[in-house]
Amino acid sequence: MLMEIWGSNQQLAKAFDLELDYLKQPAARVAMSNQGLYNGFIGVGLLIARYFLPTNSQAIVCLLFTGFVVVAAIWGSVTAKNFKILFVQGFPALIATLLLLS
Repeated sequence: MLMEIWGSNQQLAKAFDLELDYLKQPAARVAMSNQGLYNGFIGVGLLIARYFLPTNSQAIVCLLFTGFVVVAAIWGSVTAKNFKILFVQGFPALIATLLLLS
């Protein structure tokens, strides 16, 4: 989240395999910032679910949020035509989802 919102163009280009020319466009920076904000919302949702919800509700809400990440990774890898997204974003979320289900 922090890198997507406040990271330099060079950091973003390296982390997300993007062209520097693309990131120099104001619309691209707005899109990256929005992506970071959404990722922050998911992180806050997971923290609230884990530490503030009743025990019997924690798992289902955490499953919801990790499911969001898995779906976003699938969608991102297809639309960006970058299957690295599945491994970087989707694989950890899938493992978290499987651990929650066990």
